[in-house]
This record gives sequence, structure tokens and C-alpha cells, in this order.
Amino acid sequence: MTVWAPRARTLAVHTPDGAYDLEPGEEAVYRGFFPGAAGTEYLLAVDGAETYPDPCSAHQPYGVRGASAVVDHAAFRWTDAGRRGLELDELVLYELHVGTFTDEGTFDAVVPRLAALRELGVTAIELMPVATFPGERGWGYDGLYTFAPHPAYGGPEGLARLVDAAHASRLGVVLDVVYNHIGPGSESLTAFGPYLSSRHRTVWGDAVDYTQHGVREWALQNAEHWVRDYHVDGLRLDAVGAIVDETPRHICAELAERVRDLEQRPLVISEIEVGDWRPLDEWGHDAQWVDASHHELHVLLTGERDGYYASYGSVAGLAAQLQGCGRDPRQIVICAQNHDQVGNRPFGDRLPPDALRVAAALTLFSSCTPLLFMGQEWHEDHPFQFFTDHIDPEIAKATRDGRKEEFAAFSSFTSEDIPDPQAVDTFLRSKLGPRAPDPLYAELLELRRTLPRELEIVEADEEARVLRVRRGNVELAADFGARTLEIRR
Repeated sequence: MTVWAPRARTLAVHTPDGAYDLEPGEEAVYRGFFPGAAGTEYLLAVDGAETYPDPCSAHQPYGVRGASAVVDHAAFRWTDAGRRGLELDELVLYELHVGTFTDEGTFDAVVPRLAALRELGVTAIELMPVATFPGERGWGYDGLYTFAPHPAYGGPEGLARLVDAAHASRLGVVLDVVYNHIGPGSESLTAFGPYLSSRHRTVWGDAVDYTQHGVREWALQNAEHWVRDYHVDGLRLDAVGAIVDETPRHICAELAERVRDLEQRPLVISEIEVGDWRPLDEWGHDAQWVDASHHELHVLLTGERDGYYASYGSVAGLAAQLQGCGRDPRQIVICAQNHDQVGNRPFGDRLPPDALRVAAALTLFSSCTPLLFMGQEWHEDHPFQFFTDHIDPEIAKATRDGRKEEFAAFSSFTSEDIPDPQAVDTFLRSKLGPRAPDPLYAELLELRRTLPRELEIVEADEEARVLRVRRGNVELAADFGARTLEIRR
């Protein structure tokens, strides 16, 4: 095994059968062997004292504070039936959170629902982060052991079975990955080396230090790991605008190059702030999330103008967004809902069904690449709330207090009304209640497959709050005031 550990004077592997020293080498990389088949548990001892999990552990069966376990990725019997990679021309994404998508909240429980998604017209599922994070329930963006699929979801074998089953259902798999910060408990990584730097801060704390060669490889090899060892077809890079990189070659550009050198070239899609085009213009990514059309739709359909919604609500502005902002629309991922735009609301509430039908119709009819958020196809009425399971009491308290402070200025409710993110009930309320999908979704996705991609703006009437758009011989008319839509052939 190899471990980057510039802060260690000595490093040893501790297993139930004994201890095995690793030898230091160039660039503070320790190397060595220890006997152990798949499933063998081990910890790493720094300077003969404190023991920690492997920073690049492939499996944490007992969570972030337990031992690591050896995984033999070559032992999984892949069928790869239906695996053919992803093309932007036909991409329809379906974002889901493994823990709330089913009652069981596991990778295996997702599998029986895959065929229905493909029948609906979805071409790829997008999994919210699955790397091991503190506790059992959470959104996944506080991952600590980024190479290890979350044990509560089913661990490494569960993820492999899900990906293989998705390919058998002719669905691709895009995985949400986080390289902009490290979750609570990062001291178990920084004991080995300077993963973080106080020179720069993010909203989550000290920034990941990409001037360090070992830290760059931690991220780059992690991206390769998901594609090579779990056969995922794409990576969605979370909040790349928060990544600070002072080196000549930005880590996001290097990552795209590295994964494209693998046998199965994945798509690289970035989330970034509206108006920042570095993923496409500088880093060579395939696509990026653009939330502007969501914001225009939300204001037009609800009248809300709080916070970042203040500058939106223009019919003409929405029309331009649906055409791709003057760029290749295939590279623009848009949505009527996603985990952020639902879950970061105080109560995690979704659009009412009539408003959602209009927003979804325009999103799916647009020239851009659409993303559906789990449950929207049947107008899910359960909320998707912000939930955590932090095992550190101080972090748990800070999360509760921070959530209340975030919405303290809202006059329509008190901070005491905000759901407790640490409460099990907050998580349980967010589980889906599946029903038959609205036929509108299948109709629009069928039109999407058969119509020319180019979107023509027929009418954008600000006063009447009406937008009419056409693709080929089909016209869609949306009335935002009445929250109605009409499809004319």
C-alpha cells in the first residue's frame, strides 16, 4: 500500500494479526505490504502512537471512526450489459439521494426502480455524494473518506451492484463528488499531511490545499477511482467555484484530463455560480449547472424575490436561458428542481403541482440538458429537508444553530420553526412517497427525443407573463400568471 504522510516520522499498518512498518520514500510517500485478503481490517499508526483509518480507505464498515477494510475491486463480477457511455445529445439526468429515495435507503433498494426511470425517458441517474460521511444520514456533502462508499447505503459491493444494474437498464450513472472541502473529522486526515491551508477560507472552513502534490493526487486518483473501479459514466463536481488553486494548472482542468485518459471516458459536469464560465472556457469540462433558468421560473411562478431571487423574474430572461445563453445548449444543465433549490429552503418545500408542471415542461422542452429531481415526476408532496447525523456534539450544535441563524431574518416564521437537521424525523419526512408519474413527463421526453434541438422563441410577453416557444412543428405555451401550459401540434 502507499500513503502520503509528510507529517509522520514513522508509519505502520496495524491489523488483528500484527503490525507492519511502511518504508518512507520520495515526496513523503510511505510504501509497503501487509498480509490480508478482502475484508481484512486495519488502521495506520502515526509515529507509533495514535491510530487512524487510511486517508484513502476503500471501505469504512464501522463509519468514520472505525477501522478501514481491504477491498478487492477486481473480484466484482461486472456484466456491464448496456454500458455504452453518455452523450450530451441524449442526456436526461435524474438526481436522487440514496438514503431518501426508498424506505430502505440503500443502493440495492434503488435497483427495482431503475426500469421505470428508463421507461419514463431518463438516460442517467445522478447520485448525490456517496462517500463515507459522519453518522448514517446526511446529504453526503460532508464526506470524509472519499474513496469509500457509505456503509449505511450498502458499501462498495452495494454501489457496484447498483451501477451494474443501471447499465443493464440502459441507464448511465453520474456521481456527485466533492473536492472543495473536507467534512467534520478532517483531523484524521491532517494527522498524515497538510490537506488544508489556512491561507484561504471557504464557507466550510480552511480550504483544501492543492499546492500540495499529495493532496492533488488524493483528488485526482479519487476521480479515477470512481470511473475505473465503479464504472461510473460521469462526475458532477460540487461547487467548484469554492476550490482555491494557486498552481499554474487548475486542479479542475487536470482532473478532466486525467479521467479522460481512462479506458471509458466519463462526462465531467461542474456546479458553479451563475455567470462563471471557467468549467467550459478554461477547464475543458463537458457541461455545467446553470441555475439562472430555475431562478427565473421560480420568481415568475411564485412571486418570491428574497435573497438571490431579487434580480430574476423576466420572461425574456427565461427565454434566453432556455436557448442556452448563447452557448452550446447541450453543455448547460438546467432544472425545475434540484436538491439545493428544494432542500436549502427553510422547510424543504417543493413547488405546487400546477407551478411545477409549467416549470418542468419548459425545462424539458428547452434546448439545454435537463435534470429532474427525484419525485418531481409525480409531484412529490413530501419535503426534502436539510438533515445531518453529526457524531461530534459540537458540530451537531453548530449545525443546528447555523440553520436557525440562516433564516433568522425571515418574518413569516421564527427560527424555532426550522426543522432540527439532527432529528431523525427531519430525515424521515424527506423520504419519497412514490406514485405513478404525471403523463406530461413521458410526453415531453418523447418530444425531446424526436424534435429538432433548436428552440425558437415565438412570444415573450412580459406584461401578460406569457412565453411561447417552438421546436420543429410543436409549440409550448406557458402562462405564468395562471400557471397553465398548452402543447400545440
